[in-house]
Amino acid sequence: MGDIKSRLSALQGEIYGGFAAMLVSLPSSIAFGIIIYSPMGAEFASRGAMAGVVGAIMLGLIAPLTGGTPGLVSAPCAPAAAVLSAFVLGVTANGTGTDIAATLPSMILLVIMACGLLQVFLGLVGGGRFIKYIPYSVVSGYLSGVGLLIILGQLPRLFSVPGGGMTLWKGLATPDAWNLQGLSVGLVTIVVMVVSQQLIRKVPAAILALVAGIASYWAFALYYPAMATLMGNSLVVGPVATGTDAFFQTIVNSYGSLASVSPSLIPTIAVTAITLAVLLSIDTLKTCLVLDAMTRSRHDSNRELFGQGIANIGSSLACGIAGAGTMGPTLVNAGSGGRRRLSGVLAGLFSVLVLLFLTSSISWVPLPALAGILVVIGARMIDFKNLYLLKHRSTRFDFLVYLAVVVTALYLNLIAAAGMGIVLSILIFLRDQMRQPVVRRKVFGNQFYSRKHRIPLQREILNARGEDILIVELQGPLFFGTSDQLMTEIEPHLEKSRYLILDMRRVAAVDYTAVHRIDQIEQTVSANGGELIFTSVPINLPTGQNVQAYLSRLGLSQAGRNIRYLGSLDEGIQWAEDRILESVNSCLGDADLPLDLAAFTFFLETDRRVIEGLNGIMEEKRYAPGEMIFGHGDEGREIFFIRKGSVRIDLPLSGGMSEHLATFGKGDFFGDMAFLVKGGRSANAVAEDEAWLYVMTRASFDALCEIDHRFGETVYLKLASALAKRLRQTDVIIKTLVEN
Repeated sequence: MGDIKSRLSALQGEIYGGFAAMLVSLPSSIAFGIIIYSPMGAEFASRGAMAGVVGAIMLGLIAPLTGGTPGLVSAPCAPAAAVLSAFVLGVTANGTGTDIAATLPSMILLVIMACGLLQVFLGLVGGGRFIKYIPYSVVSGYLSGVGLLIILGQLPRLFSVPGGGMTLWKGLATPDAWNLQGLSVGLVTIVVMVVSQQLIRKVPAAILALVAGIASYWAFALYYPAMATLMGNSLVVGPVATGTDAFFQTIVNSYGSLASVSPSLIPTIAVTAITLAVLLSIDTLKTCLVLDAMTRSRHDSNRELFGQGIANIGSSLACGIAGAGTMGPTLVNAGSGGRRRLSGVLAGLFSVLVLLFLTSSISWVPLPALAGILVVIGARMIDFKNLYLLKHRSTRFDFLVYLAVVVTALYLNLIAAAGMGIVLSILIFLRDQMRQPVVRRKVFGNQFYSRKHRIPLQREILNARGEDILIVELQGPLFFGTSDQLMTEIEPHLEKSRYLILDMRRVAAVDYTAVHRIDQIEQTVSANGGELIFTSVPINLPTGQNVQAYLSRLGLSQAGRNIRYLGSLDEGIQWAEDRILESVNSCLGDADLPLDLAAFTFFLETDRRVIEGLNGIMEEKRYAPGEMIFGHGDEGREIFFIRKGSVRIDLPLSGGMSEHLATFGKGDFFGDMAFLVKGGRSANAVAEDEAWLYVMTRASFDALCEIDHRFGETVYLKLASALAKRLRQTDVIIKTLVEN
């Protein structure tokens, strides 16, 4: 029983929501239709009203079924009216006579159909996510421009200024030309629409305003009998063709004149359709985001664009006007209990009932009342919050973007404003990219070391020659907007640095200008006897670009140039360190000869008898390249001293991955943690090349210490000193990472 009540309650909410949404959307739809068709002549106003109703029906019925966003109500909207009316005005201004007026409905049909097809295409290719990336300042400027155009377009109807060549501003400046009765009806409508929204929440403001406008009109009609006459009355919509025969005749006439559309107008139709598709898609997705927040749901942008495209195609086939998922009806629907797609469909069905039974009433809707409603809608589209952008220097450019789009919409047209918006979107993107630092970190070789441990004397050499190595970690896109920034960061150090390491791991893209800059850098480095080292160069970026192949194709290859490509930043630093140490014959003699215990830096200045005693417990072992010395978790209490070769320490990770922790070379030691503290090995140790090792077990060492405590004192003191130096080196690296 409870479940049935819950379902009935939900159904009741869907019905109330759909009905309320229809009450909000239908008056506006009629007004939008009149805006689009009235430039063709006063006799087309009634046809525009019918096109608005048909648009509300088709969008209401089709969009919820194909789009699928629960609770979203689709209907004709202000952006569609502004774009299509601008299109009609442009065509009529360039055309002549009745031929243009006869073919304009067919042109509108083509624009809306092309718009729908483009939306379907955007939905199929995943365009929903790209539309969201249009800067808010551009969208806000465009919508504000649409709002101002709607207001300016409705002022002649609001003041009931006669046509006959009288311009808007001349008509407004000539009070004798005003129809005071019509102006009064419009002002009453505006006041009621503004005030009722604050006082009466349950009834849509547009309905109350329209009722008030109609009531005031008939109040004036009691004193002015001409207002009660339909024929020749410029203050009302006028006679509307009724019946299915008239409806289908309108469709047949529109299809019949398609062949008369001039091919020279196809580019204009295409540009208008693109503008309309983008704007309607933005309007829909913006409404979906607000609806998501209200209903705690998540819409599918691509599916919704597909559905909106199908709905606009359907509207064009029925000679209705275009629309989108609209904010006002959707919010009213949700507030009245509409939460599913059913409420959107019901909004369309209720519009069908109006078409079937109340068409004759549309004839008597006062045009000043519709103009008043549209003036309020237009005013609400203007984003006055953008004025606050002038307060702060950092946001003034965004205000200029907003203003440029608005001015372009007003003084040129909406299509030009769309083009301006695209150009400014690109400029905003470039500005933001250029503000991002392309150099993530810039350090010298004595501030950041490789993971190959060096004996103290080697470390002293590398610290003294630290500026020979310049390490530059790059990030983001390297393109014409950031390449100069890269040059500015590196150029002061090129004369001193012999090895320039460019780490590309975080690079998102590279263009030809950036490659040219890097080529200039390489020439400077080579002239000073140095070498350019690329590390972590991406092979396959998300964009599909193979950066290493791109660099090589443009001349930055290893053949014949002082250029080297290495797999990781650590490999690059280690390679440069090895070249510096080789250049000064770094104090370990012939690399092919294994060290004796006394030659280890660890045992320098150690008593000869201690060396002899330790020699007696040392076990000599050899490992082939790649051979495991010990594994992570292995039990062991040995410490290893490297006589020859090098050993790599890796930490195993999940998924078969590993992290390189350190590399120990000739004259160094490892395994000290397990030697000091009983427990499993903390990492893997693998011979990088042939490794000759001294191995000392904890058991043999403890036995030696029981004979003479000097062995323990010496080894523990040496271990403490060596580990302290390693920690100090780690401190330098951490300090460099934090400061850079």
